[in-house]
Amino acid sequence: MDVDAKSAVEVVNEAGTSQIVLLCEHASNHIPRAYHALGLEASQLRRHIAWDIGAAGLTRLLSRRLDAPAFLGTHSRLLIDLNRPLGSSDSIPVCSEDTDIPGNADLGEMEREHRARTIFTPYHDRVAAHLDRRARQGMPTCLLTIHSFTPVFLGVSRPWHAGVLHGAMDGFALSILRSLQADHGLHAGANVPYAVNRDDDYAIPVHGEDRGIPSALIEIRQDLLESESAQQAWSVRLAATLGKILAEKTS
Repeated sequence: MDVDAKSAVEVVNEAGTSQIVLLCEHASNHIPRAYHALGLEASQLRRHIAWDIGAAGLTRLLSRRLDAPAFLGTHSRLLIDLNRPLGSSDSIPVCSEDTDIPGNADLGEMEREHRARTIFTPYHDRVAAHLDRRARQGMPTCLLTIHSFTPVFLGVSRPWHAGVLHGAMDGFALSILRSLQADHGLHAGANVPYAVNRDDDYAIPVHGEDRGIPSALIEIRQDLLESESAQQAWSVRLAATLGKILAEKTS
């Protein structure tokens, strides 16, 4: 299959001076032509099952506002999910939400290893190399990974404007949450619409907690990110929130 390991990650502003490092694992719905759309119609690939709608645009805008480095995935999570541990049930899904993924059924080990080697590993190696370099240079770092979620999942309404997810190191995430609630009047919750755990998530446990880096995953309801103006508004909001948190850390 025509997946180039060199193209597995889009790096934005790697030399940025911010303490914040941004990740966007589900930035793209791209599936190389050789995979024949995994047997799905084009309309299915525009759904949340293939990517996090609005997350990439917000990440790029926030990178510019904060002068922050950002690392975006360049392939659909239906090929392999950058925020799931290798070998987990959702790493290469055979069903996403209520939709079967024909091109992922009955995959052999060789193809699984190929996707890991050309998509998953290059992305995370690039992130790890950046974090290693910051550590060697003594640069303070906070990790924020940007996602979006559907307003309704399998018939269940999700009323939150946003969720802020965290692991055991919760200080950074809870500071973001309090600001979204108090400063911006949003209906936001901790660990919604799901909770982070090591069996099902990758970035926060591995790049954050294993390194002792304050880390958080923000989930924004995708209907609030559908337009460029909406993404701009969220970038302003999050830049203000993160600026306040960083200022409090250094005061």
